[in-house]
Amino acid sequence: QVQMAESGGGLVQAGGSLRLSCAASGRRFDSYTMGWFRQAPGKEREFVAAIYWSGGNTYYADSVKGRFTISRDNAKNSVYLQMNSLKPEDTAIYYCAAKLGNYNYNMPDYRYWGPGTQVTVSS
Repeated sequence: QVQMAESGGGLVQAGGSLRLSCAASGRRFDSYTMGWFRQAPGKEREFVAAIYWSGGNTYYADSVKGRFTISRDNAKNSVYLQMNSLKPEDTAIYYCAAKLGNYNYNMPDYRYWGPGTQVTVSS
């Protein structure tokens, strides 16, 4: 059974940093794209960043480019999101997800999802 679990969320002041982790288990993810999405209160879930498991190619939403960095550790079956220069508008529940094949930001294509971790950025 595939499981994905996020950790590392919390409360941080604007300008601060957080590092989110996602541990995946239950299958090999060699041909999977791993993504981070977020959902702010009252808003739709949106794409944040993605990385192809084997190739290491990375993709970012314009709103986080230059501030967030996605990375992965294949040996640990884990994906990370380093978030710097955080802004109050980054406040959301952050989800990691996995889809077979190459990158896209179409959420229905992501088959596996974690329960999410809350990130709150105070002004």
